[in-house]
Amino acid sequence: MSENTNSLTPKRVGKYDVIRVLGEGATSKVYLCHDSFGKRDVAVKVVSQTVMNDMGSGRLMNRLFTTEASLAGKLNHPHIVQILDAAIDDEYGYIVMEYVEGGTLSRFTKGENLLGIGDVIEVAYKCARALEYAAQQGVIHRDIKPANIMLKENNDVKITDFGSAAIMKAEATMIDGIGTPAYMSPEQHLNKPLNHQTDIYALGIVMFMLLTGRAPFKADNIAGLAYMVLNINPPLPSEFRRDVPLELDMIVIRALQRETDKRYMTWAQLIDELAGMMRGTTALPKQGVFETERFNSLRKLSFFAGFADVDLWEVLRLAEWVTIPKDTVILREGDVGDYFCILVSGEARVTRKRRLIDTLKPGECMGEMACLGSPGNLRTADVTTTQEVRMLKIPVAAYKKVTDSCRISFERVFLSVLVARLIQANAKLSMV
Repeated sequence: MSENTNSLTPKRVGKYDVIRVLGEGATSKVYLCHDSFGKRDVAVKVVSQTVMNDMGSGRLMNRLFTTEASLAGKLNHPHIVQILDAAIDDEYGYIVMEYVEGGTLSRFTKGENLLGIGDVIEVAYKCARALEYAAQQGVIHRDIKPANIMLKENNDVKITDFGSAAIMKAEATMIDGIGTPAYMSPEQHLNKPLNHQTDIYALGIVMFMLLTGRAPFKADNIAGLAYMVLNINPPLPSEFRRDVPLELDMIVIRALQRETDKRYMTWAQLIDELAGMMRGTTALPKQGVFETERFNSLRKLSFFAGFADVDLWEVLRLAEWVTIPKDTVILREGDVGDYFCILVSGEARVTRKRRLIDTLKPGECMGEMACLGSPGNLRTADVTTTQEVRMLKIPVAAYKKVTDSCRISFERVFLSVLVARLIQANAKLSMV
């Protein structure tokens, strides 16, 4: 690490040019750096060998560093800070991460700066989705707290700091008591084997704090806190904030159950209940809720059954959501195809020369030849709504910019749709 003689801030960390210090803790510093090869800014966390060799904490620091570094390139989710690179030498170790502008959720755990109810649901939903994905990769975070959750504009969430994570294996379970006491589950306080339910509990604490500006349990020391967690039922969030709906009270309290068999058993259970909070609810602030509601709608469609979460969030951001009245022509025969659509709700009929060809239902696509055919291809049929419909409208120009993973997911569906339509056409011909 080359030092600037006029400052304690280094000029470079490895191959990364240092711009400024982002933050500093007792054992590490985080720098905003520029990756000239990747042409992007990154965040680089540096831990000195002095810290890693410390007789008291060095062993733990080495394990935390190694755990986080081992996840480089393994957790690819839009709501998890991506670890890009890691290295260690005689002078220091460093971890290179995706740079996220904005602050952490900590600033929204104060009574005078609380988020709207709907925004809390949006944040919790995205965190739950990300942590479900991590659990599917065999990773539990073990230190979920507001300081480890970044929040950008429009409730764009990024979970960070997987240094305390347990990499779960069939033959081993981590039980070493790592975590932040106020967010630790009962099983962490008891040093019992952990699974994904410990992160569910911690997210319940985060939701409680975002809703009320205070923790459910307060004590003067860790022993007192542990006693309360293990023996006292948490209060309802609505006891401290009257506008919290009863349904949300129940979600938080279930996440905070001491016994794991009474807590949410799966992330899917929590995700479904958070999504259910938003259906048909007009009283909640809607800044971020629409995105979550739409994501959940897409997840239920057969068209997107094979899409990974990361690809589905990409679709959500490139598509236009439109509502079309009954008896409206969506696609017209002879028009140039520069977009395609996916039906989310409602029904439409496909006709050619006024002859009924097919009826489309939710989860089916139309106009996909705009992507598969040559540029400037003309529509070969009319598509008309038979009732009010909601649909995704995706411009071909936007589709061409999607990631390879997202494009492959689309192409798999398009191929199965074309095969199904060919089979249908052959069946009709054989009846003539």
